[in-house]
Amino acid sequence: MSKADLLVEIGTEELPPKALLTLSQCFGAEMENRLRNSGLQFGPVDTYATPRRLALIIRALERSQATQAVERRGPAITAAFAADGQPSQAALGFARSCGIGIDELARLKTEKGEWLVHRAQQAGRPTRDLLPEIINAALSALPIPKRMRWGARDEEFVRPVHWVVILHGEDVIPAEVLGIASGNETRGHRFMGTPHITLASPEEYVVRLAQEGRVLVDFAQRRARIEELTRVAAEALGCRAIFDAALMDEVTALVEWPAPIVGTFDAHFLQVPREALIATMQGNQKYFPLEAADGSLSNQFITISNIESLEPTLVRDGNERVIRPRLSDAAFFLEKDRKTSLVARTTQLGNIIFERRLGSILQKSERLVQLAARLAPLFGADVDEASRAALLSRCDLVTEMVGEFPELQGTMGRYYAAGDGELPQIAQALGEFYQPRYAGDAIPVTPIGRTIACADRLDTLIGIFSVGGAPTGDKDPYALRRAALGCLRICIEADASIDLKSALVCAAEGYGNEAADQVPIVLNFIFDRARGYLSGQGFEGSVVESVLCTHPNVPLDLVRRVAAVAAFTQMPEAITLSAANKRIANILRKTGSDQSPGNPSILCEPAEVALAQLVADTANRSADDLAHGNYTAYLQRLAALNEPINAFFDAVLVMAEDPALRSARLSLLRKIHGMFLRVADIGQVAA
Repeated sequence: MSKADLLVEIGTEELPPKALLTLSQCFGAEMENRLRNSGLQFGPVDTYATPRRLALIIRALERSQATQAVERRGPAITAAFAADGQPSQAALGFARSCGIGIDELARLKTEKGEWLVHRAQQAGRPTRDLLPEIINAALSALPIPKRMRWGARDEEFVRPVHWVVILHGEDVIPAEVLGIASGNETRGHRFMGTPHITLASPEEYVVRLAQEGRVLVDFAQRRARIEELTRVAAEALGCRAIFDAALMDEVTALVEWPAPIVGTFDAHFLQVPREALIATMQGNQKYFPLEAADGSLSNQFITISNIESLEPTLVRDGNERVIRPRLSDAAFFLEKDRKTSLVARTTQLGNIIFERRLGSILQKSERLVQLAARLAPLFGADVDEASRAALLSRCDLVTEMVGEFPELQGTMGRYYAAGDGELPQIAQALGEFYQPRYAGDAIPVTPIGRTIACADRLDTLIGIFSVGGAPTGDKDPYALRRAALGCLRICIEADASIDLKSALVCAAEGYGNEAADQVPIVLNFIFDRARGYLSGQGFEGSVVESVLCTHPNVPLDLVRRVAAVAAFTQMPEAITLSAANKRIANILRKTGSDQSPGNPSILCEPAEVALAQLVADTANRSADDLAHGNYTAYLQRLAALNEPINAFFDAVLVMAEDPALRSARLSLLRKIHGMFLRVADIGQVAA
């Protein structure tokens, strides 16, 4: 057969669970790229991963490269032959290097000259000869931050390698991979099933490992199995399992043969905030928490074992014994934290550096108090309450609970503020302070939460930019892109007309004069994030660009204008009006030095008189539309200018010899162009 499936399996000691899926996907991608670059044809690539192996099956891989036509260019004819036609040493040397006589060389003519050339058919190399180098190169390219050695070997990999399987069809491909000779023997589960399984072909791999080796080698299949087993076990208890995607991936990477175990902890621990209990179970123990039918947290959990134990009660008891001190720690942290109010912790923030050139977290909080007071009315929040929330916003960073569980920052602030007797709206705002935390996360619900969340991001952006910390390439250590997008989303989705330029000026005041020149840079940086955001909302890129090029300052206004332009592009006048605007822009660009207001009374052609009158009437009638942000209605009014503008260009020579008349006509075009620019540069909208 000219084609056969290829199985490659790298057997290791337990691989790092959080990196397993990435390693598997990258291994498949690297193998695909290298096989393709080698000129080999193949079908789909299936990747497999368990704690003890990285594997893949490449379907229908050719057994040999195809015969290839090769062409090798030699010296130019002018250098290859002397005036008497005798070949030069360069030509003779080229022929010898090709293994042929000088008379067997062909000639290649191009626009740049003529050269000697050698053309030949090169037989493809067998795949079995190419695979060792390809596999080793693919493994070397995997994203492994820190490689390790084992024994007395010089080879390095993420974990020690113990076996290698390379099967192309029924043939074992001889190779040495990471110091291990390849074969056709895989290994089953470490404690169950057949320890050594000899494979006859790649087709046996998945089935025999499952049936004989007690290994579910397919990551996605194993993940689905864990979810199903957990769900069924939870329903048997009258509960619902709480699934976290990252935890699901990690647990899947920890087991080869999943088996659920139900455990219980003392009910008095339920007095600890549920988020802390969930963080303990998920983060420390890799357990799946359970909710009762009423949505309250249950004192039961499900853990996934890597073995079907003959004595599951012992496994259960062990897990219950391990989690008890963890929950006791959480209860202790809670009790200790409640002895000190949040406001009493503000001075401790002075010991935490925000950025070495920008001072402490306490200084940042003080800036935030001032900025939140300025933004509060724009979000409909009480100034004093917003200022209080801003002061308390990061006080939970110095609590024991957040020190143990950093992911609970904000969440614990809400609990502690409520316990301190702070206003409910302030406590809730502290819980919303970090929202949106990630793509798709909700923005804060309360006006105070929106105020302090937006203010904090603006302060961070101005501050970090002022000390040269702007993102470069894929490096963004301060997550400024996320901060900018979060700021945009809060303003837009909260339906708040925030002028970001003015807000950034206020933020810069907190740093002194040195940050003021960063305002336009940061403003552009924030609005750059609008491209991706609005694209995700379904708007065309040209529509978005037509508005962005007018340099808006208000995110909500940007969205309204983009929506209006998108509606405008569906109107029959859109194409010709867009072309007319582009023509007007080009004329004005070429005559930029003439900015005189012009005298409209000297306009004489019927087409220009009619257009001038219509422009004046439209400007008056559309004033309310602009004032209320009704840009769709505004553009609909401007669409009525379409035919008169076309008639103007058909009948009138803009660049008249009479300077006064020319100035009047250019002034009219500037008015028209300016009216459209109140919304967008319509000339940029793609037809």
